[in-house]
Amino acid sequence: MSRPSVAELRPVVHPEGVKDRRSGEHWAGRMYMREISLHIDPYLVNTKITPNQLTYLMVVVGVLGGAALLIPGLTGAILAVVLFQIYLLLDCVDGEVARWRKQTSITGVYLDRIGHYLCEAALLVGFGLRGADLFGGGRPEWLWAFLGTLAALGAILIKAETDLVDVARTRSGLPAVKDDASVPRSSGLALARRLAAALKFHRLVGGIEASLFILVVAIADFVQGDLFFSRLGIAVLAGIAILQTFLHLVSILASSRLK
Repeated sequence: MSRPSVAELRPVVHPEGVKDRRSGEHWAGRMYMREISLHIDPYLVNTKITPNQLTYLMVVVGVLGGAALLIPGLTGAILAVVLFQIYLLLDCVDGEVARWRKQTSITGVYLDRIGHYLCEAALLVGFGLRGADLFGGGRPEWLWAFLGTLAALGAILIKAETDLVDVARTRSGLPAVKDDASVPRSSGLALARRLAAALKFHRLVGGIEASLFILVVAIADFVQGDLFFSRLGIAVLAGIAILQTFLHLVSILASSRLK
Protein backbone atom coordinates (compact mmCIF):
# COMPACT_ATOMS: atom_id res chain seq x y z
CA MET A 1 0.00 0.00 0.00
CA SER A 2 1.43 3.36 -1.04
CA ARG A 3 2.27 5.93 1.57
CA PRO A 4 -0.19 8.88 1.51
CA SER A 5 1.19 12.36 0.98
CA VAL A 6 0.89 15.21 3.44
CA ALA A 7 -1.50 16.93 1.01
CA GLU A 8 -3.76 13.84 1.00
CA LEU A 9 -3.64 13.48 4.77
CA ARG A 10 -4.25 17.10 5.76
CA PRO A 11 -7.98 17.47 4.97
CA VAL A 12 -8.75 14.12 6.65
CA VAL A 13 -6.60 14.24 9.78
CA HIS A 14 -6.96 18.01 10.23
CA PRO A 15 -10.64 18.57 9.43
CA GLU A 16 -11.97 22.10 9.58
CA GLY A 17 -12.13 23.35 13.15
CA VAL A 18 -9.79 20.80 14.73
CA LYS A 19 -7.13 23.45 15.43
CA ASP A 20 -9.70 25.99 16.58
CA ARG A 21 -11.19 23.99 19.45
CA ARG A 22 -10.90 26.33 22.40
CA SER A 23 -11.00 23.62 25.04
CA GLY A 24 -9.73 20.67 23.02
CA GLU A 25 -6.55 21.87 21.33
CA HIS A 26 -3.32 22.83 23.04
CA TRP A 27 -1.65 26.08 21.92
CA ALA A 28 1.54 24.14 21.12
CA GLY A 29 -0.48 21.85 18.88
CA ARG A 30 -1.83 24.82 16.94
CA MET A 31 1.54 26.56 16.84
CA TYR A 32 3.82 23.76 15.67
CA MET A 33 3.08 20.19 16.76
CA ARG A 34 0.17 19.56 14.38
CA GLU A 35 2.46 20.35 11.47
CA ILE A 36 5.17 18.04 12.82
CA SER A 37 2.68 15.23 13.42
CA LEU A 38 1.34 15.65 9.89
CA HIS A 39 4.78 14.67 8.58
CA ILE A 40 4.96 11.66 10.93
CA ASP A 41 1.51 10.31 10.02
CA PRO A 42 2.50 8.96 6.56
CA TYR A 43 4.89 6.51 8.22
CA LEU A 44 2.22 5.21 10.63
CA VAL A 45 -1.14 5.10 8.88
CA ASN A 46 -0.36 1.93 6.89
CA THR A 47 1.32 0.04 9.72
CA LYS A 48 -0.20 -2.45 12.15
CA ILE A 49 0.14 0.05 15.00
CA THR A 50 -3.32 0.97 16.26
CA PRO A 51 -4.39 4.43 17.49
CA ASN A 52 -4.93 3.02 20.98
CA GLN A 53 -1.41 1.59 21.03
CA LEU A 54 -0.10 5.06 20.21
CA THR A 55 -2.14 6.39 23.13
CA TYR A 56 -0.64 3.78 25.45
CA LEU A 57 2.81 4.82 24.25
CA MET A 58 1.89 8.45 24.92
CA VAL A 59 1.06 7.55 28.53
CA VAL A 60 4.32 5.66 29.02
CA VAL A 61 6.37 8.55 27.60
CA GLY A 62 4.55 11.12 29.76
CA VAL A 63 4.99 9.12 32.97
CA LEU A 64 8.69 8.66 32.14
CA GLY A 65 8.87 12.44 31.72
CA GLY A 66 7.79 12.82 35.34
CA ALA A 67 10.21 10.11 36.48
CA ALA A 68 13.05 11.85 34.61
CA LEU A 69 12.88 14.69 37.14
CA LEU A 70 14.40 12.35 39.71
CA ILE A 71 17.66 12.70 37.76
CA PRO A 72 19.49 15.58 39.47
CA GLY A 73 20.62 18.72 37.70
CA LEU A 74 19.82 19.99 34.24
CA THR A 75 19.88 16.50 32.72
CA GLY A 76 16.60 15.46 34.35
CA ALA A 77 14.87 18.75 33.54
CA ILE A 78 15.96 18.69 29.89
CA LEU A 79 14.93 15.05 29.53
CA ALA A 80 11.51 15.85 31.01
CA VAL A 81 10.97 18.62 28.44
CA VAL A 82 12.01 16.34 25.56
CA LEU A 83 9.76 13.51 26.72
CA PHE A 84 6.79 15.86 27.12
CA GLN A 85 7.29 17.15 23.60
CA ILE A 86 7.18 13.54 22.40
CA TYR A 87 4.10 13.04 24.61
CA LEU A 88 2.41 15.96 22.84
CA LEU A 89 3.43 14.60 19.44
CA LEU A 90 1.90 11.21 20.24
CA ASP A 91 -1.21 12.97 21.56
CA CYS A 92 -1.62 14.52 18.11
CA VAL A 93 -0.65 11.45 16.10
CA ASP A 94 -3.00 8.94 17.77
CA GLY A 95 -6.12 10.91 16.84
CA GLU A 96 -4.85 11.69 13.35
CA VAL A 97 -4.17 8.03 12.59
CA ALA A 98 -7.62 7.17 13.95
CA ARG A 99 -9.29 9.75 11.70
CA TRP A 100 -7.41 8.55 8.60
CA ARG A 101 -8.34 4.92 9.25
CA LYS A 102 -11.84 5.81 10.50
CA GLN A 103 -11.04 4.03 13.76
CA THR A 104 -12.14 6.68 16.22
CA SER A 105 -13.73 5.13 19.31
CA ILE A 106 -15.09 5.88 22.75
CA THR A 107 -12.29 3.72 24.17
CA GLY A 108 -9.71 5.90 22.44
CA VAL A 109 -11.23 9.09 23.84
CA TYR A 110 -11.32 7.56 27.33
CA LEU A 111 -7.70 6.39 27.16
CA ASP A 112 -6.63 9.81 25.94
CA ARG A 113 -8.28 11.55 28.91
CA ILE A 114 -6.87 9.07 31.43
CA GLY A 115 -3.45 9.52 29.84
CA HIS A 116 -3.58 13.27 30.34
CA TYR A 117 -4.52 12.81 33.99
CA LEU A 118 -1.69 10.36 34.65
CA CYS A 119 1.07 12.16 32.76
CA GLU A 120 0.46 15.64 34.10
CA ALA A 121 0.13 14.29 37.63
CA ALA A 122 3.36 12.28 37.19
CA LEU A 123 5.23 15.41 36.13
CA LEU A 124 4.12 17.44 39.15
CA VAL A 125 4.75 14.58 41.60
CA GLY A 126 8.18 14.14 40.02
CA PHE A 127 8.84 17.85 40.47
CA GLY A 128 7.91 17.58 44.14
CA LEU A 129 10.23 14.61 44.64
CA ARG A 130 12.98 16.53 42.88
CA GLY A 131 12.52 19.34 45.39
CA ALA A 132 12.67 16.83 48.25
CA ASP A 133 16.22 16.05 47.10
CA LEU A 134 15.98 12.28 47.47
CA PHE A 135 19.50 11.65 46.22
CA GLY A 136 21.26 14.64 47.71
CA GLY A 137 22.97 12.64 50.41
CA GLY A 138 21.04 14.19 53.27
CA ARG A 139 17.62 13.61 54.77
CA PRO A 140 14.86 14.16 52.16
CA GLU A 141 12.63 17.19 52.80
CA TRP A 142 9.20 15.66 52.27
CA LEU A 143 7.33 18.99 52.43
CA TRP A 144 8.25 19.58 48.79
CA ALA A 145 7.08 16.12 47.78
CA PHE A 146 3.78 16.86 49.53
CA LEU A 147 3.37 20.19 47.75
CA GLY A 148 4.18 18.59 44.40
CA THR A 149 1.55 15.93 45.05
CA LEU A 150 -0.90 18.68 46.04
CA ALA A 151 -0.21 20.43 42.74
CA ALA A 152 -0.78 17.13 40.91
CA LEU A 153 -4.09 16.61 42.71
CA GLY A 154 -5.18 20.12 41.76
CA ALA A 155 -4.26 19.55 38.11
CA ILE A 156 -6.32 16.34 38.09
CA LEU A 157 -9.30 18.00 39.78
CA ILE A 158 -9.30 20.85 37.26
CA LYS A 159 -9.57 18.34 34.42
CA ALA A 160 -12.15 16.31 36.32
CA GLU A 161 -14.30 19.40 36.88
CA THR A 162 -14.41 19.95 33.12
CA ASP A 163 -15.07 16.30 32.24
CA LEU A 164 -17.76 15.89 34.88
CA VAL A 165 -19.84 18.60 33.22
CA ASP A 166 -20.51 16.23 30.32
CA VAL A 167 -21.10 13.36 32.76
CA ALA A 168 -23.74 15.41 34.58
CA ARG A 169 -25.37 16.54 31.33
CA THR A 170 -25.40 13.03 29.87
CA ARG A 171 -26.99 11.57 33.00
CA SER A 172 -29.62 14.31 32.80
CA GLY A 173 -30.38 13.48 29.17
CA LEU A 174 -28.73 16.62 27.79
CA PRO A 175 -26.20 16.89 24.92
CA ALA A 176 -22.51 17.57 25.49
CA VAL A 177 -21.63 21.12 26.41
CA LYS A 178 -20.66 23.63 23.73
CA ASP A 179 -17.88 26.19 24.07
CA ASP A 180 -20.26 29.15 24.14
CA ALA A 181 -22.00 27.63 27.15
CA SER A 182 -18.92 28.26 29.26
CA VAL A 183 -19.53 32.00 29.41
CA PRO A 184 -20.40 32.96 33.01
CA ARG A 185 -23.84 34.46 33.53
CA SER A 186 -22.44 37.03 35.97
CA SER A 187 -20.72 40.06 34.42
CA GLY A 188 -18.26 40.14 37.33
CA LEU A 189 -17.31 36.51 36.82
CA ALA A 190 -17.06 37.08 33.08
CA LEU A 191 -14.56 39.88 33.72
CA ALA A 192 -12.58 37.67 36.12
CA ARG A 193 -12.56 34.88 33.55
CA ARG A 194 -11.24 37.22 30.85
CA LEU A 195 -8.55 38.49 33.21
CA ALA A 196 -7.47 34.95 34.10
CA ALA A 197 -7.42 34.02 30.40
CA ALA A 198 -5.25 37.04 29.65
CA LEU A 199 -2.74 36.25 32.42
CA LYS A 200 -2.79 32.52 31.60
CA PHE A 201 -1.22 31.69 34.97
CA HIS A 202 -3.43 28.59 35.25
CA ARG A 203 -1.64 27.01 32.30
CA LEU A 204 1.49 26.51 34.38
CA VAL A 205 0.06 23.31 35.86
CA GLY A 206 -0.41 21.81 32.38
CA GLY A 207 2.14 19.26 31.23
CA ILE A 208 3.90 21.20 28.46
CA GLU A 209 3.94 24.50 30.34
CA ALA A 210 5.00 22.88 33.62
CA SER A 211 7.87 21.01 31.95
CA LEU A 212 9.20 24.27 30.47
CA PHE A 213 8.73 26.07 33.78
CA ILE A 214 10.65 23.30 35.55
CA LEU A 215 13.52 23.64 33.05
CA VAL A 216 13.70 27.40 33.69
CA VAL A 217 13.92 26.96 37.48
CA ALA A 218 16.41 24.11 37.02
CA ILE A 219 18.67 26.47 35.06
CA ALA A 220 18.35 29.02 37.88
CA ASP A 221 19.23 26.29 40.40
CA PHE A 222 22.24 25.28 38.32
CA VAL A 223 23.53 28.85 38.34
CA GLN A 224 22.94 29.29 42.07
CA GLY A 225 24.05 25.80 43.08
CA ASP A 226 21.06 24.67 45.15
CA LEU A 227 17.35 23.84 44.87
CA PHE A 228 15.95 27.19 45.98
CA PHE A 229 14.24 28.05 42.70
CA SER A 230 12.83 24.54 42.20
CA ARG A 231 11.34 24.62 45.67
CA LEU A 232 9.92 28.07 45.07
CA GLY A 233 8.48 26.77 41.80
CA ILE A 234 6.86 23.81 43.55
CA ALA A 235 5.17 26.17 46.02
CA VAL A 236 4.00 28.42 43.17
CA LEU A 237 2.52 25.53 41.17
CA ALA A 238 0.80 24.12 44.27
CA GLY A 239 -0.73 27.54 44.98
CA ILE A 240 -1.87 27.97 41.38
CA ALA A 241 -3.39 24.48 41.31
CA ILE A 242 -5.35 25.02 44.53
CA LEU A 243 -6.58 28.47 43.48
CA GLN A 244 -7.49 27.36 39.97
CA THR A 245 -9.36 24.30 41.26
CA PHE A 246 -11.63 26.61 43.27
CA LEU A 247 -11.99 29.30 40.59
CA HIS A 248 -12.68 26.78 37.86
CA LEU A 249 -15.41 25.13 39.94
CA VAL A 250 -17.03 28.51 40.63
CA SER A 251 -16.82 29.38 36.94
CA ILE A 252 -18.60 26.16 35.95
CA LEU A 253 -21.33 26.54 38.56
CA ALA A 254 -21.93 30.17 37.53
CA SER A 255 -22.00 29.43 33.81
CA SER A 256 -24.72 27.94 31.62
CA ARG A 257 -22.83 24.65 31.23
CA LEU A 258 -25.09 22.93 33.75
CA LYS A 259 -28.28 24.37 32.31
